[in-house]
Amino acid sequence: MYVFIMRHGDAAVNSISDVTRELTPCGQQESQEMACWLTQQEPDVDCILVSPYIRAKQTLKVVRENLALPSNEEELAELKPSGDVALVASYLQVLATQEYNAVLVISHLPLVGYLVSELCPEQTPPMFSTSSIACVELDPQTEKGRLLWQTSPVQLAAKD
Repeated sequence: MYVFIMRHGDAAVNSISDVTRELTPCGQQESQEMACWLTQQEPDVDCILVSPYIRAKQTLKVVRENLALPSNEEELAELKPSGDVALVASYLQVLATQEYNAVLVISHLPLVGYLVSELCPEQTPPMFSTSSIACVELDPQTEKGRLLWQTSPVQLAAKD
């Protein structure tokens, strides 16, 4: 099973609480660019896990407008910035045994980096700029993953 781990897009800092921070226009644009790029990778996502925070849900909305995705998603409280990465990884390992092809996870720092490391024990937690995506191939038998690639809006712009 492939796990696409995405950090939310750039978000405003002037909000009443961290939970309600919204995407900036730049965050919307970067998320759109990443979704268009991901479309070219033909990800065949059949499961979506998203943080309950506004900016993560807004990122999903932008991605959904640019990438063929299932109409429903599962909101997981453990995908908040201080979530339990081991619990999220265990849940993904269960999903891998249920014949999902690919899962899109939209979350926050520091969880996204720690999740890559938790799924791929030999991997140090990578840095994630906003809207960055990493792809992990998760083996349901060994419950271990392999980081296939990671890219960001800055890297895409450098290729143009």
